Amino acid sequence: MNTTATSSSSSKHNVDQAELDKFSALASRWWDPESEFKPLHAINPLRLGWIQDQAGPLSGKTVLDVGCGGGILAESMAQAGAQVTGIDLAEKSLKVAKLHGLESGVPVDYQAISAEDLASRQPARYDVVTCMEMLEHVPDPASIVRACATLVKPGGWVFFSTLNRNPKSFLFAIVGAEYVLRMLPKGTHSYENFIKPSELAAAARQAGLALVQMAGMEYNPIIDLYKLSGDTSVNYLMASRREN
Repeated sequence: MNTTATSSSSSKHNVDQAELDKFSALASRWWDPESEFKPLHAINPLRLGWIQDQAGPLSGKTVLDVGCGGGILAESMAQAGAQVTGIDLAEKSLKVAKLHGLESGVPVDYQAISAEDLASRQPARYDVVTCMEMLEHVPDPASIVRACATLVKPGGWVFFSTLNRNPKSFLFAIVGAEYVLRMLPKGTHSYENFIKPSELAAAARQAGLALVQMAGMEYNPIIDLYKLSGDTSVNYLMASRREN
């Protein structure tokens, strides 16, 4: 995980077109709870609850969801009373998010802009910044971490979730999820882009974020149930706060 490149040098290039194309091709199925996005629907209540456990009630807070996709988490945070902005560079996904917002009546401000570019325009703008299941899909995740740290207010919260990099995560997240259980399309993840908690924590510290809490997320395929735990060996979440 590169923690030294500057945001200015990477903001124009910190995107993998193949990743954008991958999610754009699936865009119409974001809100189908039985589609390829079923796992996101299943874990969303856990993510939202954990964010609120750490940051407190979201009602009245300004929240930014980086890599919002079709808006599953963004809408749930808006329903909790937050003033939510969702950003993504996959414009087909954003269109789906906007259409669903019109249908649901849940207001979210969706924008097609990179985290780095928004950070240059709106530093220290948000009470809470979330970046979930996104870092493993960009060339320079540390640049996203720095942008998130810039976007949040001093004392504000930044939440990340991603995949650990080890043999177990390869077995569970790629072999198991994509090939055996077929929960995700083949090729959804690239193992070399997974991020160890120590690497993410180092990037957060370098960006001026203080690590507050980590949690793991486990899946039991026998009973089809997700739960939060202390096991960060595969999926994990990180809560941090901007120090100043």
